Amino acid sequence: MSRPVLYFAVTNHGFGHAVRAASVAASIQRLNPEILIAMVTTAPRWLLDSYIPGDYLYRPRALDVGVIQADSLKMDKTTTLEKLRDIQNRQNEIIAGEVNFMKLNRAGLVLADIPPLAAKIAQYAGVPGWMMSNFGWDFIYRPWGGEFIEIADWIEACFGECDRLFRLPLHEPMSAFANITDVGLTGGTPKYSEAQLRETFSLTAPREKTILLTFGGLGLQALPYHRLRDFPDWQFLTFDRNAPDLANLRKILDTAYRPVDVMPLCDRVVSKPGYSTFAEALRLDVPLVSVTREGFAEAQILLDGIQEWGQHQIIPHDDFFAGDWQFLRDSPNPPKQASKLPKDGNEAIAQAVVDFFAQPC
Repeated sequence: MSRPVLYFAVTNHGFGHAVRAASVAASIQRLNPEILIAMVTTAPRWLLDSYIPGDYLYRPRALDVGVIQADSLKMDKTTTLEKLRDIQNRQNEIIAGEVNFMKLNRAGLVLADIPPLAAKIAQYAGVPGWMMSNFGWDFIYRPWGGEFIEIADWIEACFGECDRLFRLPLHEPMSAFANITDVGLTGGTPKYSEAQLRETFSLTAPREKTILLTFGGLGLQALPYHRLRDFPDWQFLTFDRNAPDLANLRKILDTAYRPVDVMPLCDRVVSKPGYSTFAEALRLDVPLVSVTREGFAEAQILLDGIQEWGQHQIIPHDDFFAGDWQFLRDSPNPPKQASKLPKDGNEAIAQAVVDFFAQPC
């Protein structure tokens, strides 16, 4: 008897979508190791490996574009539009190739975060097409106007063919989807004890003076690292390979370690608006400091979300890049809500997948 196969498509944008998809994939493997997962993504394999402990198929394919960026804050709309048009023009070829792959591997279900074409791939393959996200790309592109409006309409039509959406917290309405199941936060779980990490990275500063700087897989070209010299008795952690060598900055370059692994060591996580970083910090109850981000519709929803649900500080772009970082000496703001967001997103989506494959054929 052949193993059940899940075709898991991940958007071609940054690392955040891959992180939350891989977190769900790991939960699927824990619940039912017999399910073979085909991860369809251009995210690097080392990133997926850091979240998914078991074997999986790796199919490096770009099913969408996301936003072309020079770094985590600078967007290139012209190139983004060109690449979107290219995928739109080649959609029949792309769909045919993926349907062929699914049939060869006998994939019985599509789960996607959140390439629009995944819904069409599922439809043409004759299997259910599910998605998971807190936003759709139509929501990002439509406010840009011009030719992006037609692109947003095309994406919305694709999403309308999705059979089921698992809507994550910190979300936009996602009204293109007809069948919505709300779930909790997704994300990784720390793998190491605080004592192990302190010894491995020779950390001596107390937690209240330990800060994680993380700006996603694209990094931040102009991060004002020189500000760290104003905090000589503090400890800063970064995964940025291009960061300067400073006495109070630990560069973590070993891909066995992830930002979520060191979050419990930290008094705060300093980041840009990004679902996966926010979700992992909220899951661990670590305060968030976020710089603002203009022109990306999801950003304001995420910033509103951490004000509702987490300890937070929101720093205007200019203050972050040109200011004195006094915010580190100020206490975070408390959340507006006394309750917490549910943290069961990985398990809820994984259980639905396992239950699907448990049904008699």
